[in-house]
Amino acid sequence: MTAIKHALQRDIFTPNDERLLGIVNVCKAGKKKKNCFLCATVTTERPVQVKVVKQTWELRDLTEVDAKDASKENPEFDLHFEKVYRWVASSTAEKNSFISCIWKLNQRYLRKKVEFVNVSSQLLEESVPSGESQSVAGGDEDALDEYQELSTREEQDIESMMVTCEYAISNAEAFAEKLFKELQVLDGANIQSIMASEKQVNILMQLLDEALGEVDTIEGKLSSYEEMLQSVKEQMDQISQSNRLIQISNTNNGKLLDEIQFLVNYMDLSKGHIRALQEGDLTSPKGIEACINASEALLQCMNVALRPGHDKLMAMNQQQLLFAELRDTFARRLTNHLNNVFVHQGHDQSSTLSQHTAELTLPKHSPLHRDLLRYAKLMEWLKNTHREKYEGLSRYITTHSVTNLTGSTSSLNKLTVQGSNSRRSQSSSLLDMGNMSASDLDVADRTKFDKIFEQVLSELEPLCLAEQDFISKFFKLQQHLTPETEDLDGSLPSKKKDIVRLMMNKIFQSIETELNSLIALGDKIDSFHSLYMLVKMSHHVWTAENVDPASYLSTTLGNVLVTVKRNFDKCISNQIRQMEEFKISKKSKVGILPFVTGFEEFAELAETIFRNAERRGDLDKAYVKLIRAVFMNVEKVANESQKTPRDVVMMENFHHIFSTLSRLKISCLDAERREAKHKYTDHLQSYVINSLGQPLEKLNHFFEGVEARVAQGVREEEVSYQLAFNKQELRKVIKEYPGKEVKKGLDNLYKKVDKHLCEEESLLQVVWHSMQDEFIRQYKHFEDLIGRCYPGSGITMEFTIQDMLEYFSSIAQSH
Repeated sequence: MTAIKHALQRDIFTPNDERLLGIVNVCKAGKKKKNCFLCATVTTERPVQVKVVKQTWELRDLTEVDAKDASKENPEFDLHFEKVYRWVASSTAEKNSFISCIWKLNQRYLRKKVEFVNVSSQLLEESVPSGESQSVAGGDEDALDEYQELSTREEQDIESMMVTCEYAISNAEAFAEKLFKELQVLDGANIQSIMASEKQVNILMQLLDEALGEVDTIEGKLSSYEEMLQSVKEQMDQISQSNRLIQISNTNNGKLLDEIQFLVNYMDLSKGHIRALQEGDLTSPKGIEACINASEALLQCMNVALRPGHDKLMAMNQQQLLFAELRDTFARRLTNHLNNVFVHQGHDQSSTLSQHTAELTLPKHSPLHRDLLRYAKLMEWLKNTHREKYEGLSRYITTHSVTNLTGSTSSLNKLTVQGSNSRRSQSSSLLDMGNMSASDLDVADRTKFDKIFEQVLSELEPLCLAEQDFISKFFKLQQHLTPETEDLDGSLPSKKKDIVRLMMNKIFQSIETELNSLIALGDKIDSFHSLYMLVKMSHHVWTAENVDPASYLSTTLGNVLVTVKRNFDKCISNQIRQMEEFKISKKSKVGILPFVTGFEEFAELAETIFRNAERRGDLDKAYVKLIRAVFMNVEKVANESQKTPRDVVMMENFHHIFSTLSRLKISCLDAERREAKHKYTDHLQSYVINSLGQPLEKLNHFFEGVEARVAQGVREEEVSYQLAFNKQELRKVIKEYPGKEVKKGLDNLYKKVDKHLCEEESLLQVVWHSMQDEFIRQYKHFEDLIGRCYPGSGITMEFTIQDMLEYFSSIAQSH
């Protein structure tokens, strides 16, 4: 085992800078016995890494060593790494030696201790026995630690020494004796060298004594110098103290000067400003500008942050009293002047109010705003200094504006009512529209209301926006501020918006009510006015939102738009309800139903009104509701009709609906247009087939019976042997329908169709041509059945296809 260990150390571990400390010959526990070696190694470089080698495991990854049995000899043991490896050593001694080596390496190099299970305490505490086990284990811990490899220099020195003494290997004792003698010679040389240097040592000691004497001389001189400087230090301390007092005095004088300059610069109001505040002209631009400058200077003086102690100065208290008196005096003058301005403007506004109302316009406030905005900065000053007077002026101007505006809007609405009432009252349902001519609809009246409604909104919109802009500027409530901005009174922009909205509500409190009254009036006169109002109101709401989504106008018009939309929905619901309640006359033919033509008129009107409108989606939804109701009620009327055939009612009305939708090209009703065409063609075909069965009734019945026999399984060539369908019976039926009788039957059919169809839809020729095509198709079908079921019989019809074409043509021309 020792030879194996040396071979492994030389060939494997020395090239990797590692030392082999423990080795055991093992095989894996199991059926397959394959021998291998487990080696315990450490690296020669610091920090030391300890490994167990078969494949390489770091010893720090080892968690447990299980020797299986601590009392009995057993070659088996387990090593627990990331998984458990089970081994069988070649001998128990090798296993114990290897486990002992692992324990020592763990104790010396690892902080995390490996757990040893089923290992005797004697094995872990005692040294490993001598002999092979000793050499395998690699010695005790001290031997492991003291061992150190020779450096290259040391190896070279030893080799050169051994070359000079060739007998060193053969006679070690002679070599050792020679080395000992050489060592003694070196020791003697060292002693002689020390004794020879004694004279030099004595000289060095003498020099040191002289140096110490010089040091004492220098220290004496330094002491005398220090005594001489002591008096100078005391004088310098006195000078320093005097300079410090002078510096403190200068600092105090500087601070006092700063305080005086501060009071003079920030707490002194010029005589010109005082004169402007006491008696400045508030009517002229120059006087207003002087008052603005003076008020701002006064506010700046009053808002100066006083320093500690200023409030104890008598002059300071007197100055503050002067400022307070000037503030109160100017605030009183400004409030009285603005009150007079408001009263004067209100009087002028009232005098021109009737003139504007007669013209269906609202008076413009821009000249009044221009005059008042000159005082905007003074209002801001009043807001910051006299809150009560500021709020009093706000209430006063709001009340005056409310009075003027209420009069304006009330008069405007009265004129609107008069203009609307001048038109005749008319009904506005799909049924009534269907019973009216185009002239009866009097589109000019609806256009007139549309213009009046548009003019009302056009007058209100600029007035509201201008008034809101004026309020924001005059009362310094601009809404376009950054979120971080605060007013002087600490109010945030959201609060300012609330104040503007509150003031606008007071000024325009009657607007929403008056607009709702106007809308109710228009809806009462003609429910179709809701179409005009929805388009106009939507446009103005959209315009107002683009200008300012949070404006009072946008909010108010949005509320009114809800009412208009509700009236529009009610108008559509009323049309549907009237369709459902429609009853037909039992004595007259149906024709085109009134609500069908009414829908056409409604769609034409709506398309004119809603062209390029923002609320087109509302109309499209209404279209779908109306057209579904029209479809449903056309079928209901067709089922209830007694005088006019159901197919005629369906054919004519759905033809009219299809023509209307094709002409108007309403994209949202494309599916309904296709459905109307399908219903029209289906019922046209059904009416034609049912009507043609009457002129050739017996012939039709005969061939229907032939087709029934064939369908039951009778062969076509054997049908003629059926008693009811033999050749004699066929000839008998054919003889009953000579050309003259056929023409007579067709003439009667034409008259009946003419009675069924209405003139306004002009479908008679279309139906007659379809009947001709169907008749020819039946004729060819009869001839085909004769050829297949009665072959070689020579039986033919009494009239030809050419005869039929002449019959149909002559009948159509004669009527």
